Amino acid sequence: MNKPLASETQVGGEHYRSKDIQPWTAMESWMTAEEFEGFLRGNVIKYIARYKDKDGVKDVLKARHYLERLLEHIDRNA
Repeated sequence: MNKPLASETQVGGEHYRSKDIQPWTAMESWMTAEEFEGFLRGNVIKYIARYKDKDGVKDVLKARHYLERLLEHIDRNA
């Protein structure tokens, strides 16, 4: 069985599920590939930097989610 794409999943709640378009899908369409890559990298750094002070393992999972999305983005734009 194939693992779902990061762009098809959400970590840490369902607050984006009600949106017709996922925020990172919109951002990818509005940004250059380089800008979107920076956004994804920045979020990986953000969640790793704060995990001990805020949501612990949940933030590490969010960082992994953004990292998986970054890998998808790199593969698609290689």
